[in-house]
Amino acid sequence: MSLPIAFTKTERPATPNPWVLPDRTLTVFYGCPEIPWLSHYFLRLLFAKKQILYLDGANQISPLLLARFARERGLDPSSVNSLIRVARAFTCFQLTELVRRVPKTLEKFPADVLIVTALPDLYFDEDVRDREARASFEHALEGLRNVAPRSLSIAVFSDATSFKTKRRDFFQRLRNQAEHVVKVESTPDNKLSFTREKNTPLLPA
Repeated sequence: MSLPIAFTKTERPATPNPWVLPDRTLTVFYGCPEIPWLSHYFLRLLFAKKQILYLDGANQISPLLLARFARERGLDPSSVNSLIRVARAFTCFQLTELVRRVPKTLEKFPADVLIVTALPDLYFDEDVRDREARASFEHALEGLRNVAPRSLSIAVFSDATSFKTKRRDFFQRLRNQAEHVVKVESTPDNKLSFTREKNTPLLPA
């Protein structure tokens, strides 16, 4: 899959490139079904020697694609693999636990970027009782808050708005916590447009 990128103007100031993540901030990307897959665009950071911790709730990351990216740049895939750690989650409880473990993970693997997919999408599972899903989601938000003060860029990719669920307020709570919110939409000419809906200036550390 390869979609061209187009930028839309917004009333709020927008950075020229939505893929540039400031340190110590949480950026949420949402808006189209391709959102989880779009997290692959950040894998280019590996070629700038950036380390990525990838919590994959959407089961999207592709080792074959990563290897192809490396070979296209004349690199041995194994040299890139050492710069990324991937942990998959298949339930909301697993994703919450992965988020809460991030501080300990960073002690052994000092990542520059944290990517999380399917948050809060996994928490919409109707097989999970509402009370339990809400409690788990709150713990996940708390985990992200605990990580935020570190010199780490956090990107969450969510397809939450495509779900018909009574738990849609989960996504609003995530938006409220994020410093930056970017809406991604497919245009009629098969391009992607990016609208920065929230852009909170970073306060001095």
